[in-house]
Formats: sequence, C-alpha cells, structure tokens
Amino acid sequence: LSIDPVIGAISAGNAVVLKPSELAPASSSLLAKLLEQYLDSSAVRVVEGAVTETTLLLEQKWDKIFYTGSSRIGRIIMMAAAKHLTPVVLELGGKSPVVIDSDTNLKITVKRIIAGKWGCNNGQACISPDYILTTKEYAPKVIDAMKLELEAFYGKNPMESKDMSRIVNSNHFDRLSKILEEKEVSDKIVYGGQKNRDNLKIAPTILLDVPLDSLIMSEEIFGPLLPVLTLNNLEECFDVIRSRPKPLAAYLFTQNKKLKERFAMTVSAGGIVVNDIAVHLSLPTLPFGGVGESGMGSYHGKFSFDAFSHKKAVLYKSFIGDAAIRYPPYSRGKLRLLKALVNSNLVEVFKVLLGLS
Repeated sequence: LSIDPVIGAISAGNAVVLKPSELAPASSSLLAKLLEQYLDSSAVRVVEGAVTETTLLLEQKWDKIFYTGSSRIGRIIMMAAAKHLTPVVLELGGKSPVVIDSDTNLKITVKRIIAGKWGCNNGQACISPDYILTTKEYAPKVIDAMKLELEAFYGKNPMESKDMSRIVNSNHFDRLSKILEEKEVSDKIVYGGQKNRDNLKIAPTILLDVPLDSLIMSEEIFGPLLPVLTLNNLEECFDVIRSRPKPLAAYLFTQNKKLKERFAMTVSAGGIVVNDIAVHLSLPTLPFGGVGESGMGSYHGKFSFDAFSHKKAVLYKSFIGDAAIRYPPYSRGKLRLLKALVNSNLVEVFKVLLGLS
C-alpha cells in the first residue's frame, strides 16, 4: 500500500514524501529506516507521525496527493487539497458484497471467500468481503459449508490458531466489539463470536440476517465479522447493492453466463471479480481503484505511472504551408473555401481556388 505508489511516482520522475500509517508503527519505522538506507534522500523522504504531522504536511502545496484509508479521512484530504487545487488519488474502502448463486461450486466458493476474508489479515483489508447475499433457500448450505471449511482451516478453536491474524490495535478491537454487541446483532451470530482483548483476537464470525440499519451494515467492518443476508430470489441482490454507496469491490460466484454478464454490466464498483476474491489486486495489467465513496483514481502497474504523470500536449509546426485563409480580411471566397475544406469537398475546393465558384 505504501511502496506501490512510491514506485509509480518515482518512475514518472517525481520526488516523493511518504507518510506511513501511525496505526502500524513497526511497519512505519521499518519503511523509514530502509528507504533512507537504500534510496536517495533528496528524492524520497519518509515522515513518521500522527495527526499533527499529517496536518502540517497537508498545509503544504503538492503536485499530487495519494491517500489510502477511510472515507472519513479521505474527505479531510480532499478539503486540504482543494485549498491549492491539488489533484488527488483516493483509495478508500466500503462494503464489498459477495453474491452467491446456487449454480456454483460451493466447496471452492466458500474456500475462496474464507481465504479472501479471514486469510487476508482477518478481514482487515480494503477489498475484504463485507457481507454475503444469497437466497433464503441456499443460505443454510452456504453457512454449513463455511463452518466446515473454517474448522478445516483454523481448527475447532480458531482463537488458538497461528494462522489467524490479530486485530491491529485495541481501539479497532473495541470498535468491532461494539458492532458485534449491538442490540439485535449479537443474537444473529450463527458461528464464532469469541474474542479476547488481551490478545487482540476475534474469531471468524458469521451472522445471519442482521438488521440493515445496524452498525455492521452501515459502516465498513474491516474485521473478521461476516453477515449473510438472505433474499427471496437472487434478482434482489442488484437492488440491495444499488441502494448502498458504491463499493471498492464486488464479488459474484456463479456458473451462469448471463448472470456474470449482467453483474459486470450493471453493478458499479471499483472492481468486479467473478468466482474469486481479491485476486484482481495482484494483476498489474488491471487498474485498482474505487468509485464514488470508495475512492477516485487508480494505480498498479503502468496505471501507477499514469497516476503520477501529467499528459502534456506538445505540438511542433513548420513554417511551410501557411494559408492566407486563416487571416483577415475575410471574404465570401475565403468562407466558401473554408466550408469546402470542412466538408472535405475536394471538387468544391478546386472550384473555389480556380475561381469557378
């Protein structure tokens, strides 16, 4: 998240100031140490710190600001950038839906969802699945399959699994606990729910049909909680997705060709993946970015180069072939010639030049 934009900026000929997240102090310290050690400090600098340092940086005039984080901070970044009319790239988040059709390979489907949700930093990733949409009829099969595979991946007591990531800090742990303990949400848990604040661990948790106005469905979860919402028919998934802010990613599992095409054509999201989770992030040939509240701009591969480049138009012209028609005084003859040229009427052009029109 930090190095990829830096590579794009350097390759496009820019000097860079990198401000790593203070929420991951060990990674921030390592970046500061290694970049200073291996890169030219006149071209790349790392500034560590929190709100104070970030505020001071935003007061400066930059050619481009690239931010990865929450929509709330993204708005603050945009307000600061607007003061200097600085263009921004915002890589935000959102509630990325997973739609599961009954016409799918269920075993592979749930394994890929688990890998993308809990295997990907225990849900603490911007492209992590945020909720599942499937039919009332198919939901029990989905949940049973997920329980089976979760136990295979993390054992009967996932809190003791060495393959389960911790929650990044105590503040984030408390936020997730508040979401989970909300009235009319805690009794919707069908799997998991265990948590240990001392170890900053929360077990993979599946919830069924939580209220749509609850916190867990109102804000990005960014953690190991996964609600399953049931529909009368899969067609309703389009209305549910459209009724919410545009997500950073949208996922569909199906073998139905028409459903794949309709999903790709009608769902507005930063990126769409059919029959897998988050793998588009690893392809440098695809742009990665959000839309609407999930962000603006894109990067990865050459798109990172483009994100930090300005497409400047340059035209070199010869003095040969200067035409009197472009200069005053203007006449009806010049007007007729201009019309003939605009209409690509070569016959009329020759007539005008020969004085025949």
